Amino acid sequence: MSHHPTRRATIASGAAILVAILAAPASATYSIVARDPQTGQVGAAVQSHWFQVSNVIWVEPGVGAVATQSLADYTYGPAGLELLRLGRSASRSLEGLLAADTAPWFRQVAILDADGDIVAHTGERCIAEAGHRVGEDYSVQANLMAKDTVPAAMARAFENGEGDLAERLMLALEAAQAEGGDIRGKQSAAILVAGPDDTGRSWVDFPFDLRVDDHPEAVKEMRRILGVARAYDAMNEGDLAIEKNDFAAAEAAYGRAVRLAPGNPEVLFWYGISLANAGEIERAVETIAKVYELDSTWRELPERLIGPGLLADDAELLAKLREAGR
Repeated sequence: MSHHPTRRATIASGAAILVAILAAPASATYSIVARDPQTGQVGAAVQSHWFQVSNVIWVEPGVGAVATQSLADYTYGPAGLELLRLGRSASRSLEGLLAADTAPWFRQVAILDADGDIVAHTGERCIAEAGHRVGEDYSVQANLMAKDTVPAAMARAFENGEGDLAERLMLALEAAQAEGGDIRGKQSAAILVAGPDDTGRSWVDFPFDLRVDDHPEAVKEMRRILGVARAYDAMNEGDLAIEKNDFAAAEAAYGRAVRLAPGNPEVLFWYGISLANAGEIERAVETIAKVYELDSTWRELPERLIGPGLLADDAELLAKLREAGR
């Protein structure tokens, strides 16, 4: 005679599961944690059909990275980093977190430390397709995917990718999406990269801290934002060059920014000003005219740059810049 659990036991078990589900955000997603042994950077990236999925990834310079997802317990993030900070390895840290968890079978977690120890866990009750893959300097993990091949696609993209850590993380997200990604679709994404040391200066310690909280093409939007972030890094280089009166270096930096973020009026404007300061008047006027096509209110700005010494006090030059495109 077959034995079946009583209805009361079944209801009790179902109630326990429901409580666990309601207590944890359902961050079904795909993510990657990784390190660059050459630079010492550590980072993570994530995408999900869930609002503001940046809560999944936790990164600290000189310490490591954590991704906590599925029916996520977000305390794994700060607690995992604290254990790493105290000198626990990634493996020991994950063991401790799972041992203290009342529902580890729902969790999907990856932890890496700054020394390269990487470990991952996919609970047996994570929603299919769910799985992870740990490789040299990275771990990829996914649940509620359209296909069970998503982690392998992410791994290949990261292993074979070129560029800095942020670029390789981006390639992993794009590979996951190309493989089918989250079966529910796309909504939010994040990339977080930290440097090798905690200097106390967040703008140095976190060279990339990017989020797309709600977008129908979150991965494509993240690719665009990554380009914008790189463009503004180049803009900052240009600003520093201007401070040193190195207009040739400023022109080169702003020019790189234009290529990274075409059609951005801020980028185009300062590139045009750098060209003017370098004596490239015709190119400056042509570039500034493109800015005015996008937003005519920028016509007021060239004159305001004369006082701070950011543009030569030259009436003829100023007239050409103000009337550009007319």
